[in-house]
Amino acid sequence: MANFNEDVSNLVLRLYEIEAVKFGNFKMKIGANSPVYFDLRVIVSHPSIMKKISDLLYDFSIRNIKCDHLCGVPYTALPIASIISANNEIPMLIRRKETKDYGTKKLIEGQFKEGDKCIIIEDVITSGSSVLETAKDLRAHGLEVTDAVVLLNRQQGGEQILSEGNIKVKSLFTMTELIRILVKAGKIEPTIEKMVEEYLKSSQFHSSGILISDLKKPNERLITSFESRQHMASNPVAKNLFKLMCEKRTNLCVAADLTSSSKILDLFVKVAPYICIFKTHIDIVEDYTDEFINKLTSLAKEQNVVLMEDRKFGDIGNTVALQYTSGIYKIANWADLVTVHASPGPGVIKGIKNNMANRERGIFLVIEMSSEGNLLTSQYREAAMKMVLDESETVAGIVCQSRDVLSSPGIIQLTPGVQLNASKDGLGQNYNSPEDVVIKRGADIAVVGRGIIVSEDPAKEAKIYRDKLWEAYEKRISNK
Repeated sequence: MANFNEDVSNLVLRLYEIEAVKFGNFKMKIGANSPVYFDLRVIVSHPSIMKKISDLLYDFSIRNIKCDHLCGVPYTALPIASIISANNEIPMLIRRKETKDYGTKKLIEGQFKEGDKCIIIEDVITSGSSVLETAKDLRAHGLEVTDAVVLLNRQQGGEQILSEGNIKVKSLFTMTELIRILVKAGKIEPTIEKMVEEYLKSSQFHSSGILISDLKKPNERLITSFESRQHMASNPVAKNLFKLMCEKRTNLCVAADLTSSSKILDLFVKVAPYICIFKTHIDIVEDYTDEFINKLTSLAKEQNVVLMEDRKFGDIGNTVALQYTSGIYKIANWADLVTVHASPGPGVIKGIKNNMANRERGIFLVIEMSSEGNLLTSQYREAAMKMVLDESETVAGIVCQSRDVLSSPGIIQLTPGVQLNASKDGLGQNYNSPEDVVIKRGADIAVVGRGIIVSEDPAKEAKIYRDKLWEAYEKRISNK
């Protein structure tokens, strides 16, 4: 053990010499600033250090864990995993950051079978998000993931968060140990040790991936009334929605997932007094006619209800423009709002924006989904939110499941998957109670489908949901 500890200390000093460890003020991947930065990417220029890291990780942990495969978190840990794999004849898997649209289109490269055990190799854990995302993809392909072996544990909550995700972490050294080695060797002043110690205490991460200190700060969107937020919205449909929600005292959206036009119209008449949005999937209507859609739009205007077509556009801008304006549905002519996937990039928004023809229209960008095992990662969410803020005049809101994704009061959060008794269906859909979805998940508007449309009395059920959701909203803004 003495020789092992000496090897670790020597490794830390070598990493400091090649500037893999730096001190200053650095913005981290997770958005927070740090006085110390660990940049292992430089080791690719130092083969002897790569080999030493690989040997120590294997001897320290992997040797004693039964496994069938190794998987390095892309991209920094890949060289380390490759050396461990080759030196110790342990098969390796590669997880792509994204699926390619050519070739085999695989997300996990390598040969494996369901039930195989895979150890994740990582350079640094902070919040543990990269390891969790890697584990999620491996598990989705039938692999068993219970262990992660890392070089440095920054001691900011990542180990606990990964434990909650059923992943045990073994690290070669912690941030505290790294700093002590450098102080003892006279490489840094003891004052830096104190500064890092204070930083670690104040920069712990919650399981949501958000700094605990930030969770304690009020999210202005969550405590601001709809009446006030009406004046903060840039999109005209969002302004109108805030206004009618206050007038009708409702934040309920009904999802009319029905295939008959007469049943859709019948449902609308019953629930209209209690809702702010009526959401359709127009392409499942088996007897669609222009007369039907004209009747629906007329009723919506009479009852002060916004129509949303849940089309989830997700193609290149030109194709989306045609899907929005053409074909038998001509969605642009009647839908106040449409849902859009962010995956194609900003072009998908422009395709709709350029074809609104001066009509008051808006987009809800899909940031997260309520279905179990969905593939919308934290990186996707961050990129999508940038699109929201860049196009706030066109984007009225977002579809998401997490209360702290959105802080801008002028944007509306729509959250699906609501039932009076929270549960799960047989197709991977997760449900939340009205209070949970508004207070814990931060929904401004909650979507209810089967909870209302399959009930014996949709009007009565809609009123119950309306009352419970509005009560939760009032409770949320009162907790200032």
